[in-house]
Amino acid sequence: MRRLLKTDPHGAADAVSAGHAVERATDPILALPESVSYLKPAEAEAFARAYAFSARAHAGQYREDGKPYITHPLAVAEILAGWNMDGQTLVAALLHDVIEDTGVSREQIAADFGPAVAALVDGVTKLNQLEFESKAHAQAENFRKMLLAMAQDLRVILIKLADRLHNMRTLDAMKPETRTRIAQETLEIYAPIANRLGLNHLYQELEDLSFQHLHPTRHKVLKKAI
Repeated sequence: MRRLLKTDPHGAADAVSAGHAVERATDPILALPESVSYLKPAEAEAFARAYAFSARAHAGQYREDGKPYITHPLAVAEILAGWNMDGQTLVAALLHDVIEDTGVSREQIAADFGPAVAALVDGVTKLNQLEFESKAHAQAENFRKMLLAMAQDLRVILIKLADRLHNMRTLDAMKPETRTRIAQETLEIYAPIANRLGLNHLYQELEDLSFQHLHPTRHKVLKKAI
């Protein structure tokens, strides 16, 4: 997501890391983490191409923790692979921020990866825009309904949930006020959606991470007691 992205033209070490990420992404063997080993050969090839495509598109962009931005979509794809999602979903996860954060168009994604992947990426982009434009004016329940209604393909919601999960896992890099806002949003919007979809482990982790950032002292006491 855009709020987790920054550009640092002076970070020589980060630039080298980004270069290595792009180089690694162009090698189909190195680009395939163990978590996606269940993909069929054609799906694995598409995954490797999408990884290389995303790495090039996000080159020069960094997350708040200083890591190359490509590490985020790759992590989202690996979370979805842990849920045994299909190849199209994993490819879309690798590309889920390229429309919003780079100059890549939906038409280009459709030409390179097919209309189904392009529709998934476009769906995630629209959810992000809805969040950016409307969150401050919507009550939590209404906003949850809007998110679910806008996602004609349930896989869009799953990519969004995986995206939010990785952002929550790496929230320590954000400023305190930003952490509080994102954690509260996660608790009110995304954890209930995960619960509604029956994703119990995801629901519990999102709730726990939100509580940890909203009430760190209480969280430490309870964790110690448990």
